[in-house]
Amino acid sequence: MKETVGFVGLGMMGHGMAANILKCGYPLAGMAHRNRQPLDDLIAAGAAEAETVAELAAASDIVMFCVTGADEVENLVYRPGGVLASCRPGLVLIDCTTSDPNLSRRIASDLAGKSAHYVDAPVTRAPKDAEAGRLNSLVGADRQVFERIKPILACYSENIAYFGPPGSGHSAKLINNFISCGYTALIAEGMSLCFKAGVDAAALYQVMSSGGADSGVLRKMVPPLLEGDLTGHKFTLRNACKDVGYFRTFADGFGFRSYLAESLLATYQAAVEAGLGDRMMASLLHLHGDYPPTE
Repeated sequence: MKETVGFVGLGMMGHGMAANILKCGYPLAGMAHRNRQPLDDLIAAGAAEAETVAELAAASDIVMFCVTGADEVENLVYRPGGVLASCRPGLVLIDCTTSDPNLSRRIASDLAGKSAHYVDAPVTRAPKDAEAGRLNSLVGADRQVFERIKPILACYSENIAYFGPPGSGHSAKLINNFISCGYTALIAEGMSLCFKAGVDAAALYQVMSSGGADSGVLRKMVPPLLEGDLTGHKFTLRNACKDVGYFRTFADGFGFRSYLAESLLATYQAAVEAGLGDRMMASLLHLHGDYPPTE
């Protein structure tokens, strides 16, 4: 009999992940947030609804988070009626949030004290890939627990990479997102200067996508923006600001001097302060003027 899954965080990524777990035959329950539509969609496909985290934990063998950040994870675990207070021996918490590795290790230790388990398994790629079951999962877990939950990750993951004990998956994800956010900021500034300098941006894209400047970020971000669409890279600037901030703290913890983190964080903070936080990544172009550019 397949294990029962409880899912918290049915947003742009979480809905697709949960839907694919359900399609694979796992009994699943979810919780409503501000928007009930994702949960109602899953209920129509056979999912159940839990009213509280305590109810979800009590009814589940596996609890999964896909929420905004470390603050939300900490609250869900440690609040009265949270996962730590409600878990039973053998329960596994899989945290798919991009979060703080130090928090991940603390949660793992506290859950172990109750004979429960913690896995950090953040994901990469886009919401369309979540719906299609083609995400990448970066996993930190005890090896035996990893083998137990791997079939669940496989429901929505095309690639599953094991990095080591709890905290390792989040460490890898922060480095991944730092590099991706760096690409985005470079591309946004370069494209903005194209428009100001009168350089043919479409022709430059053809050159870049055929040479050393090519990247997945370039390919999903630039073709839409050349048509006036800034939503090709579906990740909010507010989330980018959060993740780069986590990266800076993570690097500082090793005494690692990042020559780029401060300027990159300042870029994303400027975007949030300019009211662009809830827009997608290519809206960084607005820091340099109107887009589409005006005559």
